[in-house]
Amino acid sequence: MGSAPSRTLKAVPNPAPHRDYEVRVETEEFTCVCPMTGQPDFATIVIVYVPDAWIVELKSLKLYLWSYRQEGIFHEAVANKILDDLVGTIQPKKIEVAADFFVRGGLHTTIRAAYKKEEEVSSS
Repeated sequence: MGSAPSRTLKAVPNPAPHRDYEVRVETEEFTCVCPMTGQPDFATIVIVYVPDAWIVELKSLKLYLWSYRQEGIFHEAVANKILDDLVGTIQPKKIEVAADFFVRGGLHTTIRAAYKKEEEVSSS
């Protein structure tokens, strides 16, 4: 795996699949671009999840988040896209992505997007 921005997230086996535990990943270095003005947007991204069989490999997550640096994308789309991509890659039991954008133009925006795996119903 190189050190260039990449939209490829990598899953690795959960080292403790027999128990539920919480993983929290946070970065204050997220940047993207406003699709309307082209101005940079800065945010703190917080990802909290309970893994199932897989966890996200952290270097791939860092390069993935870095890949948004030049992308024009709305705040709401950022949180939901990150959530969808993580769910598709690691299929966690539950996950929440919070995108807390810095104040720009007098507005402070925080978006929270969540997913919870449906319980499997056994037919008896």
